[in-house]
Formats: sequence, C-alpha cells, structure tokens
Amino acid sequence: MDQDRPLLGILLMLGFCVVAPMGDATAKLLGGKVPLAELLFVRFGIQALVLIPVVILTGRVWRMSRRVFALSLLRTVMHMLGIGMMFMALIYLPLADAVAIAFIMPFLTLLLGHYVLGEEVGWRRMAACAVGFAGTLLVVQPAFADVGWPALLPLGVAINFSLFMLVTRQIAREIDAISLQAVSGVMAMLVIGPMLVILPGGVIPGLAWEGVPPEVVWLLLAIGLFGTLAHLLMTWSLKFAPGATLAPMQYLEIPFATIIGFVIFGDLPDPIATLGICVTVSAGLYILMRERSVMRASASRAAPAPAPVQGAGATSPAE
Repeated sequence: MDQDRPLLGILLMLGFCVVAPMGDATAKLLGGKVPLAELLFVRFGIQALVLIPVVILTGRVWRMSRRVFALSLLRTVMHMLGIGMMFMALIYLPLADAVAIAFIMPFLTLLLGHYVLGEEVGWRRMAACAVGFAGTLLVVQPAFADVGWPALLPLGVAINFSLFMLVTRQIAREIDAISLQAVSGVMAMLVIGPMLVILPGGVIPGLAWEGVPPEVVWLLLAIGLFGTLAHLLMTWSLKFAPGATLAPMQYLEIPFATIIGFVIFGDLPDPIATLGICVTVSAGLYILMRERSVMRASASRAAPAPAPVQGAGATSPAE
C-alpha cells in the first residue's frame, strides 16, 4: 500500500484544476448539437478506447474484488450523473459561474472526509471552507436570477462529486488508476448503450442516437481526452493524499475556468459573482497555506531527536 505523499497529491490535483475546465469549455462549445446520452456514450467510449490498450500493453491488473467492483460500478454511475448535470448546466451558464457554483463540493468533501473517513480536519480549514461556501452563494444568486432552476444544476454536481470522491478514496489504493478508468469507460458504455437502443429520443429527450455531425468530431474527441486525463489526475491525487488535503486545491479551478471562459466565449462574471469568486478563491488559498504549515509541523515532529550524550545531563531510562 502506498504511503500518503501530500505534495505529489496536491500537484496532481493542480493538473486536474487546469484540464477539467478545458473539458467543460469543450462541452459548452458542443452546446445542444449532440444529445446528452450520445455525448456521454462517446465521452466514455473514448476513455475506454484510449486506456484499454494502455492497460494491456503495460500488463496492468484488471482483476477486482467484489467490493471494488461494486464500488467501481457505483462510482461510474455517479460519474455519468455528475458529468451529465454539468453538461446541461453549461448550456445555460457561463463557464466560470457553473464551475464556481459547483464549489460547494470541497466543503462537502471536507465534511465527508472528517465524519465518514475519520480524516483529521482542523477548525481553521473548516472555517475557511465555510467562508468559501458563502462566496459560492454569492455566485448562485445572480445566476439563478438570470436563468432560473438550471443555476442549481452545479449544486447537484457538487453533491454528486463529493460522494464520488469519497468512493474513489475508498478504492484508489486497491486498484491502479488507469485500470480503474478503463473499466469505468466500459461500464459506462454498457449502461448508456442499451438506453440509446431501447429508448427512442421521443420518449425521453436526450436519449437518441442522431449520429455525429462532421464539424463536431474533433470536439467530441477532445472532450473524451480531456475528461480521461482530468479524472486520471484526480484519481492519482487521491491515491497519494487525503480528500481533506486536496479539497482546498480544487478552488484553483475557478480562476482557470474564468480565464478559459473569457478567452473562448468572452464571458466574465458580473460584480456580485466576481465578489463571490474572490471570496471562494481566497478561502481556498488560505487553506492551502494552512495545509503547508501543518505539513511542515508534522515533518518537524517526525524528525528523530538527537541521541543524548552520556555525562552531559542526560537521564537514564529509569528516571
């Protein structure tokens, strides 16, 4: 079993914070051009096609215990639900707003990590995450006024992915990350594929196979590649660090999403949302600095004490 390596986990989560908004931006570019179920099928299909050869060529282990298989299936269903809700939200909301609203997720992750997994969470981090949550509410308010109920979709994403990360943490050390993502891609295709065949689009909107327009093929390929890389980075990060350590890092996804949204779509948050984003990011950065301080203190306590010098005031074991 791998030992916790918090710095490596933090760096991997930083990579996730850069890559994930790029995938979200690609989904927003697709808009309503592809039915949601078809989009999810292609996204997870690309994940499987990319990773299965890697698993085979590198001789990675496919086998899972019953427990890991069951949790992997649950994780895959949650993954599909979360991505589906986010893709729907991006039809209505600017990229930065959608990502910022979803940032109730680190707060929930800290609570779950503390109360479910027994991970240590100090009061300073809890307080800072509460401030970050308040900042998220400032972003929700103008978004809800503009578009109505779709502004709440990122909140559903946050709740879903908080539980998703909890499940991932439970199995991350028992299965290779690439193997896990490859199996998840296959599982998702087996769940979505029959629905596309059995349920016509007229019965449930979004559940139709309408083909892939040639002009969006490259976008579908990009969304699959970005999504695969992003969640590999997240899975690897959870292998090396507790969720409570990584949760604050996810706040950095907001400024990356803001930059990407402005460059591609020309979108900028309104003043109230901007204030909320600043509050959220500030809270996350404070927790990051606090985490580094705790890590340094732990390292100092773990350092072996110098051996006592006989005759220089040292006491014997009996004393």
